Amino acid sequence: MSKQSAMVHLAISSVLALSGAALTSTALAADDGKEQCAGITKAGKNDCATSTNACHGHVTTDGNAEAWIYVPKGTCDRIVGGRVVQIDVPPPVK
Repeated sequence: MSKQSAMVHLAISSVLALSGAALTSTALAADDGKEQCAGITKAGKNDCATSTNACHGHVTTDGNAEAWIYVPKGTCDRIVGGRVVQIDVPPPVK
């Protein structure tokens, strides 16, 4: 295996490992004093899928009524346009 090929494999492995860690931290966020807050996200910043897309970060408009993010408990009700939701987060695909 050439040095360039080894570097490409290392880079790909690193990206995959980091993306897996990011998914795990998002899935566990609800367990540590956070709640799901819908209606306040910026485009591309939602934490999970909606009925119009299948992945986090794919909402194209600000303030989408279905898009939600994790916020500290008690915060969502204080944000204009925010509402607390309870949406089951699907487990990461292996």
